[in-house]
Amino acid sequence: MSSFTSKVPSGKTISVRIIDSTSSINKLPVKALMGPPVPGFDLLPETGTWSFLVEHDSGRKLLFDLGIPTDWRDMAPQVADRLKNNGWGISVEKPTVEILKEQSIDATAIEAIVWSHWHWDHIGNPSTFPSSTKLIVGPGFKEEKLPAYPKNPKADVREIDFEGRDLQEITFTEQNALQIEPFRAYDYFGDGSFYLLDTPGHTVGHLAGLARTTTNPDTFIFMGGDLTHHSGELRPSPLMPLPSSIPSSYIPALCQHLSMTTACPGSIFENINSTRDRSPPTTTPFFDPTMGKDIPLAIETIKKTQQADADENVWYVFAHDRTLRGGNVELFPASANEWKQKGWREKLLWEFLADFETAAKQMKEKAESEGTKLQ
Repeated sequence: MSSFTSKVPSGKTISVRIIDSTSSINKLPVKALMGPPVPGFDLLPETGTWSFLVEHDSGRKLLFDLGIPTDWRDMAPQVADRLKNNGWGISVEKPTVEILKEQSIDATAIEAIVWSHWHWDHIGNPSTFPSSTKLIVGPGFKEEKLPAYPKNPKADVREIDFEGRDLQEITFTEQNALQIEPFRAYDYFGDGSFYLLDTPGHTVGHLAGLARTTTNPDTFIFMGGDLTHHSGELRPSPLMPLPSSIPSSYIPALCQHLSMTTACPGSIFENINSTRDRSPPTTTPFFDPTMGKDIPLAIETIKKTQQADADENVWYVFAHDRTLRGGNVELFPASANEWKQKGWREKLLWEFLADFETAAKQMKEKAESEGTKLQ
C-alpha cells in the first residue's frame, strides 16, 4: 500500500465535477500509442476526453482540459491534415462552454483553463471564453510552441487559442511551488486544495492535476491527462500487483465469456504478460508508451504516478479513461467528491482487463489443452 497522500501537506477541499466533453475518437490503433501488442487488442475502444470543473469555495473556477475543438478540421494544417488522413473517427457534439451554460455556468465565471498539454484532443475552444479567462500551460510550452499558427505556418498550435488573454506558463519556481514527492507541484489557490503537478514526457510541459476531495481522511482525484492512454500502461505495478483473482463483478462480460461466475483467475492475465516478456508479470504494466516527446521520461513519470495510483485515497483518472462511461460514475453536473464513499476507484481499478478478452480466451484454452488448472 502506497502512502502517497501522507506526503501531501494538509489543506482545504475543492469541488470537482467530471464533464463529458462530448468528444469521440474511434478506430485508433493500439500500436500508435503503446506496446507490446496483446493478441486481439488492436483498436482502442471508442473513447472521449474528460474535462474537469474545479470550483474553489471562494467561487473561483478552473477547467482542466476541454476535449476536442468543434472546429478541429480548421486547426493548424500541421495537425488538421494529419487528422483528416489517418482514418480515425473523430467527432464532438458541442463545446465545453455550451455544456457549462446548460447548467447556468457562464463563461465569464471561469478564471482559467488548464491545458494538461497542447495536443488537439485536449485544447477545446478557448476562444469561446472571454479574454478574462487565463490559459495555463506547463514549463517549456512558450519556448517550444511560440510563435503559433499562422504566424508560424509549420506550428501545431494556433494563435486564436490564446491571443488577447493571459497565457500563464507554470515553471514550478513560483512562490506557491513545492515538492509533493515524487512530483514538483504548484499550489494554485495557496491553500492545499488544488495542485498542478509536473508530469513531463508525453509532451514538453505536460501537467497533471491533484484535487483534494475530502478531509479525514484526505482523498484526492489525480487528473492524469495523457500520462497514460490506457490503464494497462500503469497497472499492474510493484505497489499494485495483479490480484490472484479478479471478481466477476469487476469484469462481468469477460468472466461470463470465460464461463467463470465468481472470479477470473489472475493467472490468465499474468500469462498475457509473461508471454510478451513483461517481467515480472504480476508487477509490470501490460504496456509501455510508444508515442510521445520523450518516451524514457514518460515511463519515468508513469513510475512516479504508480505511487499515487496505489494509494487507496487517490483516484487516478486519465483523460481518455473509457471505464467512466456507461453509468459507472456520476458525471457533471453531479459532484465527484464522494468517489471513495461510492467505491468508484475499486469498481473500475481492473475493469480495463476486459479489453484483453481474445488473449484471455486463448490463455484459458491453452491451459485446458495442457491440463493445467487455472488459479
